[in-house]
Amino acid sequence: MDFGRTSKAYRVRTEIEAILDRLGEGDQVPPERELAARFEVARETVRQALRELLVQGRIRRQGRGTVVSRPKMVQPLSLRSYTEGAIGLGRRPGRLLVGWDDIPADPETAAALDISTGSTVMHLERVLLADDEKVGLESTYLTPARFGALRTTYDPTTSLYAAIRASGVVFGSAVERIETVLASPREAALLECTTALPMILLHRRTIDAEGVPIERVRALYRGDRMAFETQLRE
Repeated sequence: MDFGRTSKAYRVRTEIEAILDRLGEGDQVPPERELAARFEVARETVRQALRELLVQGRIRRQGRGTVVSRPKMVQPLSLRSYTEGAIGLGRRPGRLLVGWDDIPADPETAAALDISTGSTVMHLERVLLADDEKVGLESTYLTPARFGALRTTYDPTTSLYAAIRASGVVFGSAVERIETVLASPREAALLECTTALPMILLHRRTIDAEGVPIERVRALYRGDRMAFETQLRE
């Protein structure tokens, strides 16, 4: 490894971060040529630093230039719906329906919902929005035996948890696994990003107060726009 080159790139990135700290959301970031001259480095070194800051969500492309991004949306890990979480952070939630189909349950989905592999499940796929920005792609799997009425009563652009609660179901608990992945070409296209952008992947199995499965969820979030937090107690 070329430690000299690595140190130079890191120094440039930290210097640019200091510039960003003095700017506001939407302000223009100085162009590559100006930054290279200021720090006396090659433009490729500046370009590398800007790519890293883009992935971190500190900056975003706007037209032919680069501007300061708004802070990431920090979503609590809880049994609140995405809608409740977004509103609590002062953001405007929204959803775009991608598909709502009946599909055969694969072994993982079947195990999560306590049904037989191959049984029919409802698959609801939606793009999640925050202030009209695409931040995530959510797939929810439900059993039609329990939630089939939602096909005719539920608006998929609204909160699913609110609809489930309105049906009389009481949420009990959930097990959630979080990992980092890269998006597939299809997922990247739906979220309007590249396949090189790190993603946060959440797998959730939710049960009701009686221990009966409610849902299996696979949610993919843009790593440059979302973060998650939880409170830990002994």
